[in-house]
Amino acid sequence: RQQSSPTSIRDVARLAGVSLGSASRVLNGASNVTPDVRQRVEEAVRTLGYRPNHVARSLRSRSSKTVGMMFTDLANPLYARVFKAVESRLHARGYMPLLANSLSMVEREVELLEVFQSRAMDGVIITPGNERDPRVIAAVRELPMPTVIYDRDIEVERDCLLVEHGPAMRELVSRLIGLGHRRITLVLSQNESRPISRRVEGFRAGFAAHRLKAPEDLILRLPTVMSPAFDAVDAVLSGPRPPTAIVALGTNMLGDVLNAIRARGLQIPRDVSVVGVGDPDFVRSNQPPISTLRTDTDQVADGLVDLLLDRIRSGEDMPPQQILIMPSYIERGSCAAAPPVARKRKGA
Repeated sequence: RQQSSPTSIRDVARLAGVSLGSASRVLNGASNVTPDVRQRVEEAVRTLGYRPNHVARSLRSRSSKTVGMMFTDLANPLYARVFKAVESRLHARGYMPLLANSLSMVEREVELLEVFQSRAMDGVIITPGNERDPRVIAAVRELPMPTVIYDRDIEVERDCLLVEHGPAMRELVSRLIGLGHRRITLVLSQNESRPISRRVEGFRAGFAAHRLKAPEDLILRLPTVMSPAFDAVDAVLSGPRPPTAIVALGTNMLGDVLNAIRARGLQIPRDVSVVGVGDPDFVRSNQPPISTLRTDTDQVADGLVDLLLDRIRSGEDMPPQQILIMPSYIERGSCAAAPPVARKRKGA
């Protein structure tokens, strides 16, 4: 005999005539639900006999001891390091994080946020890749549990931890200009997420602070942070007005920048200075070691966990909280004064 599929929270929401988020809020015991909606959902639950074990447990104890975490792309070493640090802190406090990889796909992000709703989690930490998409914004607003947004500009009333990419990039550019550099290349991805847009703003602001115009032709925007950068960097290095300094975002792009420089027979920092955004392990062993803009992973993890657990304890009694973290510049051996005369590029 064919068995019918188990009743889901979507069935409850459909029968009650409410959104998935409203149904989830009722099942999670949230207070921001109208009496009418609560009654309709409870009647639908009774009619359908809906009560999965994880929801029943959470309704009894008001805690599932699980935390949902959604990152855009776990191939990015930054997110892997942040998750590891957050996981250890949550585990020490009796919580189990459940990790989801959205791949920066709108439909997947909306689906994952709905799953977080239906699983009666105590809280979530999210970094959507589509922070301006109306569907993602609506899904975040529907979340009934404590939510912390990590380094995204989303127009919702939620706790957030933001990294000061703009001021850090502005200071870095000012430092390079102080060394005599004017032709500075910025290598990054073309998406419009907060980290990318704020870095571009900071890049331009650094030049403006010295009453200079930023070299827009040297802002290299690749499809993703994992895209190969070798050809684009090689093209500017072989051009008539090559850069004397390069700032590269992420592990992959920085590696391609170093390879392109070596392939042209150039020396760091004699011919070109290099700064990485992020602090991968290989920058220390590179010859010369690479200077970087570094965001402290432990500081990020402490902030995310503190925001979430404070909200779980306080509920809706306090206004949204915000933590700002400033990246630090780590001086190593890859930056020097701009060469007084542009040297002839090998292979140009």
